[in-house]
Amino acid sequence: MLKNYDVGIIGGGIVGLAGAIYSGRLGLKCIVFADELFGTLAKTDIVENYPGFKKISGKELTKKFLEHAKEYDNKFVEKRVDKIIKNNNGFKLCVKNKCYNVKSLILATGSNWKKLNVSGEKAFLNKGVHYCALCDGPLYKNKIVAVIGSGDSASKEALLLSNYAKQVYIIARKKFHPEKINLEKIKKNKKIKIYEGIEIKEIIGKQFVNSILLTKKINDKYVLNLNGIFIDVGMVSNSKLAKLIGVKLNNKKEIKIDKESRTNIKYVYSAGDCANTKFKQAITGVGEVVKAVYSAYEDLK
Repeated sequence: MLKNYDVGIIGGGIVGLAGAIYSGRLGLKCIVFADELFGTLAKTDIVENYPGFKKISGKELTKKFLEHAKEYDNKFVEKRVDKIIKNNNGFKLCVKNKCYNVKSLILATGSNWKKLNVSGEKAFLNKGVHYCALCDGPLYKNKIVAVIGSGDSASKEALLLSNYAKQVYIIARKKFHPEKINLEKIKKNKKIKIYEGIEIKEIIGKQFVNSILLTKKINDKYVLNLNGIFIDVGMVSNSKLAKLIGVKLNNKKEIKIDKESRTNIKYVYSAGDCANTKFKQAITGVGEVVKAVYSAYEDLK
């Protein structure tokens, strides 16, 4: 016989874990699914904009959330949900050959790194092409790297890489626009150079990346020699499971939610990077999932 849960949360990042904490606070029986606990934030080197922590690593902050979530009677299944089936009692969440019944469902599935979709990107994955400086930056000690991106996360990647590489290029398709505090840090860092209004046409190499072809010249050349590139051009919502059960998405494939984190499907809620909110931060995602849990609590009553 299948066990029944009040709340099923898909996603084991900081947002999903916050949902588990508040489910426990409200006395809701909760089960969390994640193919790996921790999420994108855990791959961020330093977090300086989460209230209550002047400076903390993304991994440490996520760890604190997990420890807090485990203080309550929550169940954690470290496997990917393959299928969601709607039934009379809510939803059946299936992991391989095992299924679990939940009365309500919170989608905190996050997002994946967006690809450049240029020649060489796929061929040189982990051979000079990367999407996470915290994961792979130490491989580039005393080497030359480029960060492709124009937002604040690209600035953080560049600052982290400057701890290892001898030269870091930031190549932005349009204007480079990080938070002011990080821009000031970059300007003071002699290892980092910013180039704006340039796109990548091709990633070149043999066994490993050795250069990139640009749409505009840097140092009078269209080809820039380097050892590795870190791509940070945005994220794509993980919304495939949501679509399968009829949850409405916007044109960016983000899950549509209202101000109480409800979707168009009764007893289905969403929060965090997978949802259609404009400003995506750990603190806003946590706020959204708290509202999602409370909405589930009200609706189940």
